[in-house]
Amino acid sequence: MTASESTLDSRLSRGFAMARSITREHGRTFYFASHLLPPDKRAAAYAVYALCRISDDTVDRNNSMAVREELAKVQAAIHAAYEGSSLADDVLLAFQDTLHRYAIPQRCFDELIEGMYMDLSINSYETFDELYQYCYRVAGVVGLIMLKIFGSSSPTAEDRAVELGIAMQLTNILRDIREDYERGRVYLPREELRRFGVSDDGLRDGIVDDKFKALMAFQISRARDYYQQSSAGISMIADRRSRLVVCAMKDIYGAILREIEKNKC
Repeated sequence: MTASESTLDSRLSRGFAMARSITREHGRTFYFASHLLPPDKRAAAYAVYALCRISDDTVDRNNSMAVREELAKVQAAIHAAYEGSSLADDVLLAFQDTLHRYAIPQRCFDELIEGMYMDLSINSYETFDELYQYCYRVAGVVGLIMLKIFGSSSPTAEDRAVELGIAMQLTNILRDIREDYERGRVYLPREELRRFGVSDDGLRDGIVDDKFKALMAFQISRARDYYQQSSAGISMIADRRSRLVVCAMKDIYGAILREIEKNKC
């Protein structure tokens, strides 16, 4: 092994270790489930999670022009990784190794970044179709990315992976209604808020009346439909340990919906 190869190996090891630390700190649910994965896939999943987390943290700070510039830098770094450029950041180096090793399409990360840009300019959605596009970009494509790491020979597995991503994002939205409102965001479709008679004032004040409960029951039912549709894709994943991770994540997130119901919304 040459000195340059040894240096590269050391940097990759540091990058994957840093990605693991980021995942452990910020993605505890996934970090817990990831221990079921084979070591190589586990490391790849951490590298992808770390990149997604860096992007997400950039958006969550505020919606200033500075954040747009930072997000543009993240996107440029992703493009550089795909182009095979020399990267100074060890986490990005681990990410670059992962995306080439598992042939993850660049369009997935471009869609992901577009979804994050949506959070900078859109604070509510009129219809579910509009919300779906957002959910697809920030979560559905993550399902596609992870499917590349987990491995599947079935074309229809991609549709199921997207559905699981949508289900999990809808669950996040229902879990974080108050937190999102305090950030100036209302993800529940305006059309549906009006249909059930729930106002922004009600969301602000945390009013849990029959109207709000009916709205939540409708939203929970839709999220569960997506979980149910995604279930058929689990058997399409080639690796048994990867299937176990998907089952674990599906069950853990599904439990959030049960907790919402248990707590009477």
